[in-house]
Amino acid sequence: MKNTELSAILSDLGRPRVLIVGDLILDRYISGNVNRISPEAPIAVLAANHEDMRLGGAGNVCANLRAMEAGVEVLSVVGEDKHGRRLIQMLEEIGVGTGGILREENRMTTEKTRLVSGVNQMLRVDWEETRALEDSSLEELLRQLPSSIDGADAVILSDYGKGLLCKRVIEAVIAAAKERGVPVLVDPKGNDFSRYQGATLVTPNRKEAEEAVGCPLPQLSDLPAAADELIAAANLASIVITLGPEGIFWRTKDGDENRAPTEAKKVFDVVGAGDTVIAHLALGLGDGLSLGQAVELANHAAGIVVGRAGAASVTRSELFAAIGRRRVNRGKVLEADGDLDAQLAEWRSEGRRIVFTNGCFDVIHAGHVQYLRFARSQGDVLIVGVNSDASVGRLKGETRPVNNIGDRLQVLAALEMVDAVVDFEEDTPAKIIERVTPDVLVKGEDWRDKGVVGSEWVEKHGGRVVLAPMLEGRSTTSILERAKK
Repeated sequence: MKNTELSAILSDLGRPRVLIVGDLILDRYISGNVNRISPEAPIAVLAANHEDMRLGGAGNVCANLRAMEAGVEVLSVVGEDKHGRRLIQMLEEIGVGTGGILREENRMTTEKTRLVSGVNQMLRVDWEETRALEDSSLEELLRQLPSSIDGADAVILSDYGKGLLCKRVIEAVIAAAKERGVPVLVDPKGNDFSRYQGATLVTPNRKEAEEAVGCPLPQLSDLPAAADELIAAANLASIVITLGPEGIFWRTKDGDENRAPTEAKKVFDVVGAGDTVIAHLALGLGDGLSLGQAVELANHAAGIVVGRAGAASVTRSELFAAIGRRRVNRGKVLEADGDLDAQLAEWRSEGRRIVFTNGCFDVIHAGHVQYLRFARSQGDVLIVGVNSDASVGRLKGETRPVNNIGDRLQVLAALEMVDAVVDFEEDTPAKIIERVTPDVLVKGEDWRDKGVVGSEWVEKHGGRVVLAPMLEGRSTTSILERAKK
C-alpha cells in the first residue's frame, strides 16, 4: 500500500471504543550502571539510579490505544495490594475506564521487575500468582460483560495466562460480541487456539504459531498452510502472524493473504511489540478498515515501538510522520505545531536518545556553549526550547530580550551540538517538555534546589533529569552590565 494512500486512511481514522479483557501486569524497571563484581559472589553489582513503573500486559494494550486517542475500557482483576492500586491509578491517569477491574483480597497483583544496565536487561524478577478467578469475581465479571460490550467497536482478549481468561470468560466474551456484530481479537497464550473458538482473529508470533501447529515454520512459504490449520482449529475469520524482521503475515479463511514487510529502522527492544500490533488492529477494524489496511497501520506502529526501550506506544502524529504524511523540516528551526512531532517521530523510529533543555539564550556566551555541549553528550540528539520574546520580557524585565526570537533561534541552530530548536510562549517549559517527552532533561546545576520544571513528567515516562555544571562568571546579565560601563 502506498504511503499516500495509508496516510489518507490514517487521516480519516476515527476514535473507536475498544473493550479489553485481559491480565494486567505492573512492569517495573530498575536501571543503573555496572562497574564492579560483587565480592560475595561472581555476579555483577548494579548501582541503581532510577526506577520506572509502566503498564504491562493488557495495560500496555490500553496505553497503545489511548495514545491513538481511542476510547478504552478494561475488564480485569488485581490484588487488593499496593501494586493493584498503582495499576488502577496509572490507567485512570491516561483516561482508561477502570470500573470493570475487580479486586481480590487474596490475589497477588502480577509485577515484573527488570534490572537494566545501560540498554541491557540483566535479570527479570516476576512476582505473580497464576490461578483462576474466585467464584464471586467470575460471576461479577460475567454480569458486567454485556453492558461493557454494548457500544464497543472492538474487543481484545489479552491473554497472559494469569487465570482471568478461563473457558467461561472466553466463551462469554466471544458469544456476546458476535451477537452484537463486534470483532474479537485475541493475543493468545499456549498452543491450543481452539479455546478461542469463534473469535475474529488471533495474533500469534512465529514461535507461538509453530507451537500451535506442532512444527517449525522457517520459510514464508510454510505460513499459508499453517494459517489455514489454525483458522480451522478455532473457527476464525482470519489470522495475523508477526514475523519479527520479516514483518507481519495475514490470511483469511477465504484464502486472501498478504505480508507487510518490516518497517523497523532499528530494533532496540521488542518488549510489548505484540501489544502494539493488536491494539492497532483493533483500532482499525473497530473503525471499519479492512484487515489489510489495519495490518499496514499496525506494522508501521510496531516499527516505531521496537526502537524504544521497554513497553512503549505511538501517537497519531508519530504514526503520520512514520508513513511519510508530513515532510520533516530539514532545517533545525522547528515549528511546535507541525515539524516538531514529525522530527521526534523520525528520531524515535531510528532509536535516537532525545535530550531536551531550555532557556532564554539572549546573548550567547561561553557558558552557553559549554552547557549545550554537555547537554548534547547525554544522548543522541539535542532539542533546545527557547522562550519567546514576550516570555523573556515577563521573566527578565521590559528591556529584554536584547535579541529577538528569530535571531536567537538562528544563532542556536548554527551551533554544531544543537540538533533542533523550537520556541514556546509560556513562562515555563512544562508544556513543551510534555510535548517532547525527552529521554533526558538537562538543566543547570543552579536549579538543584529550585526544582526542575518537567522533572516529574520526564521521570514518570521513563526518562531522567541531569544537572549540568556551570561555567563560573558567565551570564547574559553580567555581559550587559559590563557593556553599559
